[in-house]
Amino acid sequence: MVKLRPLRTRADRGEFLQLRSDNGAWTKPWDSTSPLPQQSMTFAQLVRFQDREAVEGRLLPFVVDVDGALAGQMHLFGITRGALMSGAAGYWIGQRWAGRSITPFALAMLIDHAFNEVDLHRVEVNIRPDNDRSLRVVDKLGLRDEGLRKGYLHINGAWHDHRSFAVTVEELRHTSLVERMRERE
Repeated sequence: MVKLRPLRTRADRGEFLQLRSDNGAWTKPWDSTSPLPQQSMTFAQLVRFQDREAVEGRLLPFVVDVDGALAGQMHLFGITRGALMSGAAGYWIGQRWAGRSITPFALAMLIDHAFNEVDLHRVEVNIRPDNDRSLRVVDKLGLRDEGLRKGYLHINGAWHDHRSFAVTVEELRHTSLVERMRERE
């Protein structure tokens, strides 16, 4: 069973750190970085930062839990209210769980939550053009390709172009993205 849940400071620390360590080479080419020199955060600082951003309404942070095991992270960031009512999704999954439709299913759950519980209108996903696995995720969900963003995000120590994909509430026509994904399989 795949579910999204909050990251817990004490309960998840060991499993999270082990998962990141075991998958460092797997995720490094796609991990976001800062162009400014900064100290890395401890696990407790990461959880506090994510919790603070969530309280402020700018972030929906989750871990991907597969049959009780921490498998990765899924979050909606840059949440904007007002006339935009939008956010962007980011995610990573451990290599052990890749290729099993877990990531598209978890992303569909996140987007459904953003639309139905958070009342957002639009969610976007931005992916490097050379990240074939992630491009497959948005393809499975049928997200609309909005084109290329030059130098969009700092990844693995450099600025990289990204393709932008999005979906709006209206595009789902009163269905969920989870249902739409299942129909496309």
